[in-house]
Amino acid sequence: MTAIVEAREGERPIKTWVANEAGEPIVPIEDQARQQLRNIAKMPFVFRHVAAMPDVHWGMGATVGSVIPTQRAIIPAAVGVDIGCGMIATKTSLSASDLPDTLASLRTEIERAIPVGGPGARGSWKEPGRHGTPASVASAWRPFEQAWKTICAKHPKVDRGMTAEQLGTLGTGNHFIEVCLDEGGSVWVMLHSGSRGLGNRIGMYFIEKAKEDMRRLRVDLPDAELAYLSEGTRYFADYVDAVGFAQRFAFENRRLMMDRVLATMRDRVKPFRLIDDAVNCHHNYIGKEEHFGAEVWITRKGAVDASQGKLGIIPGSMGARSYIVRGKGNPESFNSCSHGAGRAMSRGEAKRRFTLEDHAKATAGVECRKDADVIDETPGAYKPIDKVMEAQRDLVDVVHELRQVLCVKG
Repeated sequence: MTAIVEAREGERPIKTWVANEAGEPIVPIEDQARQQLRNIAKMPFVFRHVAAMPDVHWGMGATVGSVIPTQRAIIPAAVGVDIGCGMIATKTSLSASDLPDTLASLRTEIERAIPVGGPGARGSWKEPGRHGTPASVASAWRPFEQAWKTICAKHPKVDRGMTAEQLGTLGTGNHFIEVCLDEGGSVWVMLHSGSRGLGNRIGMYFIEKAKEDMRRLRVDLPDAELAYLSEGTRYFADYVDAVGFAQRFAFENRRLMMDRVLATMRDRVKPFRLIDDAVNCHHNYIGKEEHFGAEVWITRKGAVDASQGKLGIIPGSMGARSYIVRGKGNPESFNSCSHGAGRAMSRGEAKRRFTLEDHAKATAGVECRKDADVIDETPGAYKPIDKVMEAQRDLVDVVHELRQVLCVKG
C-alpha cells in the first residue's frame, strides 16, 4: 500500500494516506481540507512534498493531519496555537477485575485531582474551591521560570495570562483523561493535552508577527494564514525558542497530570505498579530533522513521529478504540502517522446532527459525561478509527488496542 499522489504544475506533490491495500480511497477528504493542502503545496520553501495522514481534515491555518517539511522558513499558523498538544499513556499492573463495578466515583475523584475545563480561572489551580497551585506543580514550574522571563522580556504581550496556574491541568475541547483496557484486560491510563493558555498566547502572537512581515514585504499568499517567518529575520529565532519552550511545558503538563491520576487510582482502587515507561508524544509541534539527505523543519499539525521503532499513541473518539503503535519509519510520510481518528464534521454540525440519545448509545459502557456540552465530541463526529488505521498500515504496527471504560472531558 502506497500513498495517493496528487501533483500539479507549480505546486509540490501532495501524498495522502487515505486508501486501502487495493489503492481504493476509504477515508474521505473534504474539499476545504484538499484546498488547504494545495495552498500549502504552493509555498516555495516546502521541501519535496506535503504528506497528509488518514485523519486529515480542515483546520485553522493549515490542515489538521498534515506534515509540512520546510527549508529556511516556518509557518506559525501551521504549528497552530495548541503548541505541543499530544498524548501520554502508561500500562499498569491492574486488570479489569480490579476496577470497581461502577466508575462514577473514580471519575469524580480524578476531576477533583485535576482542574478541567476553562476559560479563565476555571480549569486552573486558581478556580474557586481549590487551594492554589500544589507544591509539586510549583516545583515543576521553577526550571521553566527563567526561560519564560527571558521570552517575556523580549515579547511582553505573551505574558498576559496564566503560567504555573495551568501547569498540570487538562483544558477544554477534545482534551481528555481516560482509563482503558487493552486486548489482554490490563488497565491503562491515557490523557491528551497541550501547553494551555501559555502556548496559545505564543502561537497567536507570532502568527500576527508573521502576518506583519507579509504585509511589510508585500508577499502575495494563497491564504493569509500561511504567513511565514524566514530564517535570519527578526522574529524567526525568537519563535523557535518560544515554541520549544511551549513544547517542553506541554510535555511536563501531561507528566504531572499522569502522576495525579495514578495517585488517585492508587487511593481509590488499590496499589499497583507501572509496566514499562509512559509513552509521551507531541502531535502539534515543530522540530528540525533530517529527511532525504537534507536538514529540514518538520511541522506536524495533528501528526505523530513514527520513526522506526518509536512508540506513539493514536486515540479514537469517546467510545471508540485507541491504539499504541510502533513506527515503521516510512520516509515518504517523513516518519509520521495520524494523531487520531480526525474530525468528520465541524463542532457546529455535530451539535446539529446528534442528539443526547445518540451520544448515550455511542458511549454506552463508558463512564463519561452524557450532557449537551460534549455532543461535539461524540464518536459520530469523527472518522471511523478502523478505516484510519487500515489506511496507514505502511506507517505503523499496532502494539496494543485499547478501549475506554472511563473518560474525563474538559
